[in-house]
Amino acid sequence: MEAVSHVGCVRENNEDMILVDHRFVRDGAYSSLVDVDDGGRCIVALADGMGGHSSGEVASSDVLHNLDFFYGDLPNGLTVTDFNEAIFGWLDSINTIIGSKGHAEPAYRQMGTTLVALACYAGEFYWMNCGDSRIYHLCDGQLRQVSTDHSLNTLMGSSEHSNVITNCIGGGCQTSYLDMVNCTASVRSGDMFLLCSDGLSDMVDDAEIARLLNSGAGADELCQAAIAAGGADNISVCLIRIV
Repeated sequence: MEAVSHVGCVRENNEDMILVDHRFVRDGAYSSLVDVDDGGRCIVALADGMGGHSSGEVASSDVLHNLDFFYGDLPNGLTVTDFNEAIFGWLDSINTIIGSKGHAEPAYRQMGTTLVALACYAGEFYWMNCGDSRIYHLCDGQLRQVSTDHSLNTLMGSSEHSNVITNCIGGGCQTSYLDMVNCTASVRSGDMFLLCSDGLSDMVDDAEIARLLNSGAGADELCQAAIAAGGADNISVCLIRIV
């Protein structure tokens, strides 16, 4: 796994954060090899905060730190149904926590964050999405976005990306929801999953992302491509190679 998070060329601070192997990546890079052959667990997640000033970076950090603790504390032996219920219960809980922090401290009012993740638990793989950060799957050289942007343009049926999102954690959303899919059957050795904030996908189109990945580019090269295109937002990229 490779994770890189960069402030970009325009923003003054980085509101993105990546969780990988119990590490938190912001304005830096991290790589790791994780063995889950023994039926263990692992979660890789990316959050793109929003809210202005320091609020977005607080929201993304709070959500990922809470998720890391929650996921590590899950009991062993959960059924697929129990696992799903636990994740959705966590979403309700963290949405309340982020919203309450905004009510208690005016500086954090309306702060929120997107969340995308790839999780392994008891030999099963799941991808999760809340917001407009993205998850891509590269298989046999073909790149496919598996998540759906929770954005105004998607709601209106447009293929163009919109910065107006319709779902997030916090951000005034009273009924945040999470797309969660068991993707175990489609995970094969040699595949790659890409998690990214819209700082990458708004700057570099899917065809170019696929070309870069198929030419052997890593997470930093993808970030640099977004920077070369203008780097209008924070850029965070996480690559998970299945071996």
